[in-house]
Amino acid sequence: MPRHIRKGDTVIVTRGRSKGVVGEILRIVDEGDRVVVKGANIQTKHVKPTQARPQGQIVKEEGPIHSSNVSPVVDGKPTRVRFVTKPDGSKVRVAARGGKELHTLHGPRK
Repeated sequence: MPRHIRKGDTVIVTRGRSKGVVGEILRIVDEGDRVVVKGANIQTKHVKPTQARPQGQIVKEEGPIHSSNVSPVVDGKPTRVRFVTKPDGSKVRVAARGGKELHTLHGPRK
């Protein structure tokens, strides 16, 4: 099944504690259809002291969010995604809001 979002897309979180946060997708976790969004779902982890880090540390990092709880952003608003087949046979993602083609930073996915 094709995904409505890809790594590098700008998305908005539509559900949960981080609702309304706009950020870039840093990575996609295949297990459980989850994504990691920059600046959303910040989790705190306490790291025990080691020889390399005698003080220990508190690390804050983004946690995964289910992909159904994020939507691509077009003109500052969330949009659904349609898949359109061009005459040359290529398949592209198109925003339902406005009909703009959704681009990613890298080329086509293989």
